[in-house]
Amino acid sequence: MSTGIFAERPVAQKKNDVGLIVSVILMLGFGLITLYVSSASYALRSQKDEFYFLYRQLAYVGIGLVLMISASCISMNFIRKLLPVFVVISFVMCFFPFIPGFGIERNGARRWFKVPFGTFQPSELAKLAVVLFLANLFDKKSDKFDNPAVSVYPAAFGLFAFVLIVFLQDDFSTAFFILIIGFILFFVSGVYLRWFIAFCVFAIPVALLFIFSEEYRVNRLIAFLLPDYDIHGMNFQLAASRRAITAGGFWGVGFGTGLRYVKNIPEVQADFVFAGWCESMGFFGVLAYFAILFYFGSRVVYIVRHARTRFEALVAAGCGSSLVLQSLLSCGVVSGALPSTGITLPFFSHGGSAVMVMMSACGLLINISRKEYEIVPENFYE
Repeated sequence: MSTGIFAERPVAQKKNDVGLIVSVILMLGFGLITLYVSSASYALRSQKDEFYFLYRQLAYVGIGLVLMISASCISMNFIRKLLPVFVVISFVMCFFPFIPGFGIERNGARRWFKVPFGTFQPSELAKLAVVLFLANLFDKKSDKFDNPAVSVYPAAFGLFAFVLIVFLQDDFSTAFFILIIGFILFFVSGVYLRWFIAFCVFAIPVALLFIFSEEYRVNRLIAFLLPDYDIHGMNFQLAASRRAITAGGFWGVGFGTGLRYVKNIPEVQADFVFAGWCESMGFFGVLAYFAILFYFGSRVVYIVRHARTRFEALVAAGCGSSLVLQSLLSCGVVSGALPSTGITLPFFSHGGSAVMVMMSACGLLINISRKEYEIVPENFYE
């Protein structure tokens, strides 16, 4: 029997959530394949190599893997210590697109700024910053929810500050999405229901004001309400997407660069890439994708329920709900079930900022999911 101060002790071993990691790998792998088959024709028409968007995405995924591994290995306590600096830097970076000569304007929107070898969209980083900011604040003030001046008001002020600066970039869809994530964290943190309702009542008219402040947003709403109106104009992209989805049938036409209908969708590599998955894999592929997404969501729920601390539980809830909700919104837009919003599909849509931030969020989920198990030698108790 092991006795004494120098006796042999059980060895602690950390284990990752394998199911979570597998679901992320599956979505990432299917996303890369779908991006290639959907964007090859568009790339050739743009006088680029057919692998142009795939190669760029692979470079972003490579950086994202480094960030994901780093986020999964760094101590959550250390991350929390750096949190104020990260939130401030993320907020300041949201002003970079407005700097002349540094920021980039496309179609009247200022959402990007120049970085070596490309551009960066700070609103994507703002999504993660808001999750960490609210999780940290709600954890620290969990015993003071009856005093809104030190709990609810600072959270609402910080959230609306991010929403406003992103909205001023003419990125309504991301601003609204950040607002929804804020709603979710307000709800799951246990804020008193009356404050949550008041928060919603205040936010709804603000959102409506944002929608009706620009003509193109009103046109998108009209296009959603009248899907058969002006199919060669404002509804052209949606009509082409529906044709691609219908053409997939039940089993799909298979992965290949000669997809007949997807190639007619403008900017298919961005918001409407899910139409490529539908035409390639059909209704069966749609069911498979949602099965993977549902399984990922179930692992997130498990991680939230078994997190070591309240802060980690809130971070997991924010990161996991961001990916699941954004995926559902994007699929809804592509199918015509929701108005066009410009929301990309995680792991499928082309975009370096989005994939790097989303993979970092998945790294945090892996970090939080990691549990310690004691390995006891066979003769330990003998």
